[in-house]
Amino acid sequence: MKKAGGIIALIAGIFAVLAALVTLFIGGVATAVEADQADVAVGLGWGGIVFSFLTIALGAVAIGSTSRWPGILLIVCAIAGAILGGTLVAVFMCLALIGGLIAALGKSPQKEVAQ
Repeated sequence: MKKAGGIIALIAGIFAVLAALVTLFIGGVATAVEADQADVAVGLGWGGIVFSFLTIALGAVAIGSTSRWPGILLIVCAIAGAILGGTLVAVFMCLALIGGLIAALGKSPQKEVAQ
């Protein structure tokens, strides 16, 4: 189950990077036309980039880990990314949250003991 959670988080992180790039693009266009609060959109885009890359890294670590810590850190990263990444990133961070829950709460395969 930990591998499945890591793979789900990895896929969610990749899509969240694309969503953060779209948010940065929209913020850049809004800054170019001098729209109100355009700096907020740019800030949300950068927050999305940071937490998306953290999600990718933690998802990759969770695939091979036997500990619960990568899953727990993935949950924290997904919540922070949903708050600080904007709406588009938050959609994919919900998927990363599910992957983090699976990675943190899932059981590792037990090795059979030869008798």
